[in-house]
Formats: sequence, C-alpha cells, structure tokens
Amino acid sequence: MYIVSIINDNDSLVIHHPHFNEIKVQDGTIKKGINTVDSFSFSLLPHNPGYNEIFLRKTHVNVFNTKSNKYEFKGRALIPNDKMTSDGIFRKSFLCESKLGYLYDSRQRHGEYHNMTVAEFLQVILDNHNRQVESYKQIKLGVVTVTNSTDNVYRYLGYESTLDTIFDKLIDRLGGEIQLREDESGELYLDYLTEIGSIKETEIRIAKNLKSIEIETDPSQIISRIVPLGATIESEDETATDASQARITIASVNNGFDYIDDEEAIALVGIQEETVIWDDINNPSILKTRGQQYLQANNRVKKQHIISALDLSLIGLDIDQFDIYNYYSVKTPILQDTLRIVGKTVFINDPETNDLTFGDKLKKASEYQNEANKAQSRVAELQNTVSQQTNRIGSISAELNNAINELATTKQTLELTQQQLQNFETVTDGDITAITQSVSELLGAISEIETAINNLSQVVSAEEINQMKDGIQTNTESISSINQSILLINQSIGDLTNRVIALEEGGQ
Repeated sequence: MYIVSIINDNDSLVIHHPHFNEIKVQDGTIKKGINTVDSFSFSLLPHNPGYNEIFLRKTHVNVFNTKSNKYEFKGRALIPNDKMTSDGIFRKSFLCESKLGYLYDSRQRHGEYHNMTVAEFLQVILDNHNRQVESYKQIKLGVVTVTNSTDNVYRYLGYESTLDTIFDKLIDRLGGEIQLREDESGELYLDYLTEIGSIKETEIRIAKNLKSIEIETDPSQIISRIVPLGATIESEDETATDASQARITIASVNNGFDYIDDEEAIALVGIQEETVIWDDINNPSILKTRGQQYLQANNRVKKQHIISALDLSLIGLDIDQFDIYNYYSVKTPILQDTLRIVGKTVFINDPETNDLTFGDKLKKASEYQNEANKAQSRVAELQNTVSQQTNRIGSISAELNNAINELATTKQTLELTQQQLQNFETVTDGDITAITQSVSELLGAISEIETAINNLSQVVSAEEINQMKDGIQTNTESISSINQSILLINQSIGDLTNRVIALEEGGQ
C-alpha cells in the first residue's frame, strides 16, 4: 500500500515496496497533526538498498499511498541512529520531518509593521524567509481566510525562526490553521485558513470499525480570572529606566477592578488568574469587550479522544478514509458525538490499525459539570440495561434449550415413523401432520430467538452472539434435514400405496 523513496539530488531510490519482501523498512510510522510539522520514523536493516544512502538534512523522503494515489508524507531526513540489538542485528533508525520544517531554517529580521492585512503581514514573513534559504525551500503565499476585527495588524518582528514567528504573531493571537501544499510543478504554498476539513459520512462505532477508545479530560488549562492589558502607557518621566511598563487596564470601566471573573469556572477550579495582552488596544471599553470574548472563547475544559479504529476504506467497505482536519461521527455507549481528527498515526506496515486522536473538544465549566452529572446517570442506565439484557440472555438460553429438547423429541418421532414404514406398519396422515406441525413450531421458535439475539448486539460481545447463532444454525440445519425426511416418508408412503393398489388389482 505504501512506497517509500529517498531522493539525493535528483536520484531516487525505493527503500520500501508493498510487493517486494526484500525491500522493506522496519517500524515505519507517520505522525500527523494540525499546526504541527509531520514526522516519519523508520529503521533499515543492512540488506536494504538505502542503508548507506540517507544523509542528514540532504536526503529527502517520500511516502506514497498507492490506494489514494497521494503522498502521505514528503520531507527530509533529520536524525540518524545506528544500533545493534540484543540478538546481534545491526540497524539504522531515522527521524524525518515534513517540508513545513523548512520554516525553521530561516530567521526573521527586526521590523515594525502596521496598516496591513493579515495576508500582507504573512507575505512579509515569507519574503524574509525566502531571502534566507535555497530555492527549493522557498514558499509562496497561498490562500488566507483569517482576519481580525479591524482587518489591520500592528506587529513587531524579531529574530526568531520563521515558523515560531508565524505561531507567535498570528496563530497564537488570531487562531486559524496553516497547511503547506505542493502543486504539480513542485512549488510550495502556505495556506492560512480559519479551519481546514469537512464533515464525512464514515462512522466509527462498535461492532464495525472501533477497536478501542480513551477519553482524556484536562481542566488544568482553564482560566477563571483574566486580566486584560492593552497598549503600553508612556512614562512622563523621560529619565525612567524601568524594564516593566504600565499598560491600559479595564479598571476605569469595570468598577475599579482590572480583572474579569468566570464564576462557574471559579466554582470548579478556584481562582486561576491569567493576563492577556493586546498591544493595539488603547480604549478600556474595547479592551474589556475583548477580554470577555477571550474568556468565553478560551475558558474551556479540554477533552481529547484517542481512538484506534480500522480504516475499512482500504478494503472498500467505507466511503472515506480517516484524515486529519475532517469530522466523523463516533457512536458508542459512552460517547455519541461528531468529532474532529486532530492527530493521526499511520503504521505503513499495518495500515488497517492506524491510531486517531480526536479533539480537543472544549467544554465550558458549567457544561463540564453537567456532563459529569449526565455521565453518572448514563452509567446507572447502562448498568440497568446490562442487568435487563443479562436476564434476557438467560431467558433466550432457556428458550434455545427447550427448542433443542423439542428438536430431539421430533427426531425420535421421525425415526420411529421411518422404522414403522420400513416394517410396513401403518403410518397415518395424522402422524405426518403432527411431525410437520412440530417442525413448523420449532422454526417459529428459532426465528424468535434469533431476533432476540440480534437485539442484544449493543451489549453482548460478538463472540457470544456468534456462539448463539452457531447453535441456531445447527438446529436450523437439523430441522431442514427433518423436513427432507418427511418428504421422503411421504414419497415412500405414496410408493407403498401404489404398490398395494397394483397388487390388489393384480389379484383380482
């Protein structure tokens, strides 16, 4: 499914192929995320043709998905590691980073920028990057949909790396997501979008593709009190040398308090104070509004869902494969929600068992508490359901045993009838009708039991259900055999009747 190639200058060499056992990487793992530099780690054994052909930061590595006809990873080798295992086997391990890591190779230059849009400011940052790096690392401005309330930024640039600058000056303040894309000619473009992805039809649920699920709840990042700070206030003392400068606060428009509280969050975690700075705001009223908006947008309990699921699109049983950025419906007894994949781990030697990270699902303090209360109620309901289903399973088992016993009795009656027939004893239509009626009743009972078992699929394990269905299948086959025997008996009776008539006519 995956082909891994290494490129040195313009020379390409395949080091992993799905159809050649001798050309394989060991432990090939791709890790993807939102607003992160993707990584690819793998190991090579000495017989691999690429064992001595991978060089730090020079060798590029591509992973091509033959199912989707797309590249799963494109980047460069970073960290090599030679080692010998305890069983005497030598191997080399490598860690690679995606091409977004090119933005770590350049540093910005000091400057003050204002009266420009977000897109124009990002263009300045990319221009600084492109002046410092080789042509293959240069990146053009792509699609930009992120804006601020004024569509006008006021920023300073320092000497940090380009990628760190993008996070500090844009993403951390305005939100949004970046992605690096490559066109057919190899040109690189950086998109800065409000959100990437869409809602997909593929579901993740028990008894279909869900292997395991883990829910992590982290209230540690919640802020219950915010101190909004605006632009700096110039000191009237021209000789002042204080490193710390006073800033605009909201005290004048907030009854003398320079902070805003979230009472529900305080009830949950106590007072957790945080300062947030807006360098471009000079009006206390606007600053207060911005602080309230920030508290509402960011004061959340973080919930993350780590799910291991089978990607059934690989064998044509699902429409969509699992990709980061996209939303998928998750349906389990403890979770029913539409969640977004924010992280994906691809195992290139075992692609059906990829790990997915869903979240972060952010909850208000009040929502978090209400959800906890609902969870307790759901646990009680689930326990009651399990108890009821356990009783139902016992009832079904008893019904199945009764059907088995009745089937044994019917078999005995049938065998007796066959013996009577062989001995030319009298077999009446009533005998056959009674057996047929018994078989019909058995089929009805078996059908009812099978319906009841199917209704247990949300609680009973697939293995237990299969065991019950195997029993039903066995009994159904036995009943079919009885029906066939009845047909043979009827045929034999008909033959005997004809023979008797023929004998009687011959005797006249």
